[in-house]
Amino acid sequence: VQLQASGGGLVQPGGSLRLSCAASGSISRFNVMGWYRQSIGKQREFVAIIVSDGTTNYADSVKGRFTISRDNAKITTYLQMNNLNPEDTAVYYCYFRSNGGNAYWGQGTLVTVSS
Repeated sequence: VQLQASGGGLVQPGGSLRLSCAASGSISRFNVMGWYRQSIGKQREFVAIIVSDGTTNYADSVKGRFTISRDNAKITTYLQMNNLNPEDTAVYYCYFRSNGGNAYWGQGTLVTVSS
């Protein structure tokens, strides 16, 4: 499975960005896609996931501000990020887990929230 993420960039506090991640390769019908992030000096942390049946889960720090969605036909997940603040600055990594439990990571896309 290969993952191609896009959509990062520089945004002012209070602004919005949308990340996209497209998966390709041998894709099981049941799978989990999502996002993790890593800030400088910190460990990679969970942001949000969405299962192929539409079930979602979010980190408390992003609930109410971030929305994860997916297009199963395109095997693509999206992360709509609103009301961004400087603490959201990080490299965001796309994540995919197959039905068999194998996990894959995208190359990361940088999100910088700064005035």
